[in-house]
Amino acid sequence: MNEATTGSALAWILFNLFVLAMLALDLGVFHKKAHEVKFKEALTWSGVWIGLALLFNLGLYFSSGKGPALEFLTGYMIEKSLSVDNIFVFLMIFSYFRIPAIHQHKILFWGILGALLMRAIFIFAGIALIEKFHWIIYVFGSFLILTGFKMAFKHEAKFRPEGNFVLRLITQWVPVGGDCKSGRFFTFENGKRVATPLLVALLFIEVSDLIFAVDSIPAILAITSDPFIVYTSNVFAILGLRSLYFAVARFAVLFEYLHYGLGAILVFVGTKMVLVDTYKVPTPIALGIIAGILGISIILSIRKKRRERRYTGTRDPSA
Repeated sequence: MNEATTGSALAWILFNLFVLAMLALDLGVFHKKAHEVKFKEALTWSGVWIGLALLFNLGLYFSSGKGPALEFLTGYMIEKSLSVDNIFVFLMIFSYFRIPAIHQHKILFWGILGALLMRAIFIFAGIALIEKFHWIIYVFGSFLILTGFKMAFKHEAKFRPEGNFVLRLITQWVPVGGDCKSGRFFTFENGKRVATPLLVALLFIEVSDLIFAVDSIPAILAITSDPFIVYTSNVFAILGLRSLYFAVARFAVLFEYLHYGLGAILVFVGTKMVLVDTYKVPTPIALGIIAGILGISIILSIRKKRRERRYTGTRDPSA
């Protein structure tokens, strides 16, 4: 998978400065005061992040050509679709720890900031492994195929953190107590410093992203090994994850067949990776297949829910 790379040193610097500026603007201006993110605000920000990603894609087209632009768009779509699974996990974590809506954005902000650092490490480690040990492509591909089948046929799991190693590590480091009213990660209880449920939820989110990165990074490496494209597509997908969560969390119940679609996408990109030395699937075809799988799974999910409501006379759960 030796490819020409895009992104000069200046491009890397400017892109990371842009990311830092957007994060500072987000936390320091638009969300300086804690508040519940409403659907309209979340939808607006989702549009902003998707628009910025597409503008970046357009700039990549004019600066580096059609090939890198298509690779970015395909990688972005893969990361964006796989990130939907994170949303279900966020829902379970916030529900279990009873995190008020007013504080959820703060947790996701710091959680996604940590995710950016972890993804960067995973990306460069994965690319370095592929360049040094070509055979690891087959390992990544086989892993994605296996993960895809497991995702497609998984049963709905309940979130049970009791006895979880994350919770054990936290309690060994600092006692857990207090409540979420202060909006802080630490508070004092009976004169002792304790971690609030906000910190526990944040650490669970960080660990969940670490697990998801194990799937998503090899998936995009099946499309390209260009560090700049892999990194930027991941960053745009992650930066838009918070607003996506607040925009679609209330509709998550509608996406019953989505896990089949995500599983099929992983199987496809895994197969593409395994066959890389035999047949290289053109990027436009890969993009069409991924978009088609995702679209079909969403359409079938919505149609099924509509049929159920028609037969049972129940209202739309998202209403």
